[in-house]
Amino acid sequence: MNWNDHSDLVGKHAFLSASKYHWLNYDEEKLQATYSNHLAVQRGTELHEFADYMIQMGIKYGIKLKENNSTISMYVNDAIGFRMTTEQPLYYSENAFGTCDAISFRDNFLRIHDLKTGLHPANIAQLHIYTALFCLEYKIKPKDIGCELRIYQDGNILVNNPTVDEIVPIMDKIIYADKVLMKRKIEEGF
Repeated sequence: MNWNDHSDLVGKHAFLSASKYHWLNYDEEKLQATYSNHLAVQRGTELHEFADYMIQMGIKYGIKLKENNSTISMYVNDAIGFRMTTEQPLYYSENAFGTCDAISFRDNFLRIHDLKTGLHPANIAQLHIYTALFCLEYKIKPKDIGCELRIYQDGNILVNNPTVDEIVPIMDKIIYADKVLMKRKIEEGF
């Protein structure tokens, strides 16, 4: 058999794929709604890539986006102003890690910003987990640092200054859950 060349499809996934076969049971309304969500995810990925690029260029060349009260301009300009690192992974273990949209740590002050482009309301718990992962990875006690977390969504900025009492239990939960999962992996031979 001489197979057709589809090298241009490497790394891509069809919306109507065999591995996500549930669409077989969708009526027109569900199909359109699910596709709209798919497009929103794709748009979010593209906006995150744009923001990452603009922040890096803004820090490098000292430029910012035009102020227009849009979520993206507020997020990008703040990250440039605070000279933040973008798309930075935080790692505790193979079971517990994540990538911050933007992060900085200077003068014992941790700053984490998150860009939300989706339709669902953001939850600060994600940034609390990033804070816990940061403290675990870099062996920093939450009581020894200041912290400001920001979520940028729908033209608004949600600001949170977590307390030690909010972060330490998450750190403890990560450590505990990681041990449980590692034990299970050993039992399963992984």
